[in-house]
Amino acid sequence: MLRGTISVRLIEEALVEPRRRGLDTDALLAAAGIEPALMADPAARVPAAHYGALWLGLVRAMDDEFFGMDSHRMKPGSFTLMTHAVAQAQTVGQGLGRALRFLGAVLDDMQGQVTREGDRAEVVLAEPGAPRRAFTYCTFWLILHGLTCWLAGRRIPIIAADFRCPAPDYIDDYQTLFTHDLRFGRARTRIVFDAAFLDLPVKRSTPEVKAFLRKAPANILVKYRSNDSLTVRVRRLLRASLPTAWPDFDSLAGTLHMSPSTLRRRLDGEGQSYQSIKDSLRRDHAVRCLGRGQQSVAAIAEELGFADPSSFHRAFKKWTGLQPNEYRRRAGEGQAGGRLTEA
Repeated sequence: MLRGTISVRLIEEALVEPRRRGLDTDALLAAAGIEPALMADPAARVPAAHYGALWLGLVRAMDDEFFGMDSHRMKPGSFTLMTHAVAQAQTVGQGLGRALRFLGAVLDDMQGQVTREGDRAEVVLAEPGAPRRAFTYCTFWLILHGLTCWLAGRRIPIIAADFRCPAPDYIDDYQTLFTHDLRFGRARTRIVFDAAFLDLPVKRSTPEVKAFLRKAPANILVKYRSNDSLTVRVRRLLRASLPTAWPDFDSLAGTLHMSPSTLRRRLDGEGQSYQSIKDSLRRDHAVRCLGRGQQSVAAIAEELGFADPSSFHRAFKKWTGLQPNEYRRRAGEGQAGGRLTEA
């Protein structure tokens, strides 16, 4: 995600349910300042403020702050009421618990619960039936995480995010909004973060609440991203070369002008390791290559630095919940891009 912009591919995901219901999405785009013709260019991006305007336009058109993605409408005004409720909390943990109870009351299909174990905390979604689209989960997390970061007065780094659904073919903006460690095809949907954030005090005045609500949702799309993290710097360095040419850990530390111990400590503070970053980049590259369908699985495995195709098969299944050939088949049938159901 470039600074302050959103990919049209994310916008396309937001328009799936409105289109299914027969809404004039071109008119909604134009009203938000987004040229409908841009949607034909998958590389195009729009200002986050325009996406925020589209978000509000969809809420008005659908009379639903969750865009019709739950069997029960999240009526307009729900987010405002939730914000006022959590702003009175004494701690971030108390506020997060209130937000989850509120969302559980206004949504029927997605019930979240926060648990704490040692130095890690997680929010797990209990949801019946088949997995939802990645966009549905990410909208839920965007609302919850954005509000919780505002309570804390800073970004709360997400260490990992698990999804029941297989990987969509576009995840760049999701990674910037949440974490680069997105794991698909898992048994449950959850986010993991440092439990210490639950103990932070909340001090939000009435004027601060009003200012936050005036700028929502564009402010939570931009302010609490992970754009400036060390993880992002490492990813940018690695993207400049093929995996077979990636530096070892000590060489990487030298390139970043820090000691290996400092690099390891700072990555750990962001919930990452050098290995997890390399794995996520390999996964992203594999998904793109399989979606294009121009290389054999063996060639992709070699390009990614795997010793043999079987090692790549095991890794890809772990990343996405699908075997490479199955992902390619579904992508060719137009079932990728977050519309896949669990295999």
